[in-house]
This record gives sequence, structure tokens and C-alpha cells, in this order.
Amino acid sequence: MKAVVVSELTGPAGMALQEVPEPDATGKVLIDVRATGVCFPDLLISYGKYQLRPEPPFIPGAEVAGVVVSAPGDSGFAVGDRVLAMSDLGGYAERVAIAASRVMPIPADLSFEEAASLIINYQTMEFALSRRASLVAGETVVVLGAAGGVGTAAIQLAKAHGAKVIAVVRRAGADEFLRELGADEVVALDESWAARVGELTENRGANVVVDPVGGDAFDDAVRVLAPEGRLLVIGFAGGGIPSVKVNRVLFRNISIVGAAWGEFLRTDPSALARTHADLTELVGKGLRPLVKARYPLADAARALADLEAGQVLGKAVLVRE
Repeated sequence: MKAVVVSELTGPAGMALQEVPEPDATGKVLIDVRATGVCFPDLLISYGKYQLRPEPPFIPGAEVAGVVVSAPGDSGFAVGDRVLAMSDLGGYAERVAIAASRVMPIPADLSFEEAASLIINYQTMEFALSRRASLVAGETVVVLGAAGGVGTAAIQLAKAHGAKVIAVVRRAGADEFLRELGADEVVALDESWAARVGELTENRGANVVVDPVGGDAFDDAVRVLAPEGRLLVIGFAGGGIPSVKVNRVLFRNISIVGAAWGEFLRTDPSALARTHADLTELVGKGLRPLVKARYPLADAARALADLEAGQVLGKAVLVRE
């Protein structure tokens, strides 16, 4: 079969499409892959900069959607089932074998491309907003890095839960796209973004700030929180890992909350099925991942390079030609 193989840890330049052996599906669900999500961890893994550090050669790819080729009798899956799956590696391939506990049915209304987009980013943000931030309908959510994969998922899920959303974005020309996702307001990420959020909230502040960026924006993200507001730390795409003076947390009665979905699953694997069930319910009410960039499997390196360069709005997927 064909797969994209990382031969050296030099980023997208170190990977190429190759012929590789079929995966060993013993005790696992074998999936014929129709679409694969392109996510930021894939990029970090290709440089050897992620917490998971496989030695080359390896096949990246953590988000897959496809059709069951074979499955253990007690897995709950049958040949021909449409499924999505979360894996650490192996998704940039024509077929992949994944433990049944990480395989889930695709909601009936979703295409393979949409299903491949519903995995890490949407699972992360459903976990972050619902469980970690305890989001309540009517609250105001500020989303930093709003045009990226995590940001777009955050906008859609916050709206699905009844929140008002202010999208904060560095990229020019993304306003229409963000409003299409459901953002009520769009603010440029410049030196005056916090003041603009203050104006839009009538100086009450935001109940929740979603921060997948870190870096220089973090201090202002703390400042725009309302009393009892929650700052969700999702990641550090901006490069810098910020620090906070805890006296500000104390005297302003705010919370700074981590939301590391992958790490949480290691402590509570059953959370995957529960979160997928919650997302499936939202899909039934109209939630649709908005796929804006599609690449053939052979162009996986270009997809990751575009992601790295900030040229992908929302979610990118690899599709079978």
C-alpha cells in the first residue's frame, strides 16, 4: 500500500509517499482510509518536537475516517462500517490498523472529510469548553488564534453551546470566514485587541478565553477576563510558554485552566467515547466541520508546509485520489 513516510526529522521536507507493507491488524480494526486530518501535532512530530517522539522511519497521522476492512469479533464493528478513529501515528496511509477503543462510528450526516475533521480539534474543544471551563449558555467566549483548526472548532462549539463569540485573529482577510463559522464579532490581534474586547463586552470582560497561542497574547488574555472568568490554556502555537503572577489570579477571582486532551485520555480512556457521543449529538443539531483545504495523500508534505506557513484557514484534510 502507499503511505507518507517520515525518513528524517526535518519537518515536511523529510517525508515522501512510498510503498510500505500492510499494517498488522491482529486484534485491531483495519480501516481503508478515505480522509485524514492534518493537524499541528503532525507537524511537530515531523520535527521531533512533540511529546510523542518516534524514530524514523514512521508514518504520521492521528485523525482518520474510512471504512472497516476487518475487525475483531468483539469490537462492535463490522466490515463496511463507516468509522472515524484517533491514532497516534499511521493515518497518512491507504490503510491503518487501530485499537477498537479508539474507533467510533461516523455520524450519519457527515462525509468522510468532515468526519476526519471532527477528531482532535473538536474533541479537544468539547472537552475544554464543556468540562474544563463549564461553559454556560449566554456567556461570552473570546477565541485567540481563531482562524486555525483549534480556533475554528472553538468558535463552532461555543456557538453550539449558546455562547456569544468574539474571534481574535492575526491573519488578514479571515473575517468573512470566521463569521461564516458563527463568530459574532471579529477583532484583529494587534496591540489594541484587548481594548476592543473591552468595548465589545461593555467593559464586563469575557467569561472564557480560549488560548491555543500563548506567547505575547497571554498577558492580555488574562486582563480581558471578567470576574470568575476562565482562561483555557490549549497550547503554545505562538512559540513562547508564558508565566503568570498568581496574585492576579487570586485578587481578580479568575481561573487559568489547562486542557490537554491527549493527556486526559491517558488517565481516563473512556472519555473518548463520551465526548464523541456529545459531538454526535451536536452534529444531529446541525454542527458541521468546515473543511476549507483538501490535498491528495501524495501532497501531505505540502499540506503540512502550508499549515506551518499559516496558509490554511480552518481544517485541512488529505483525501484519496
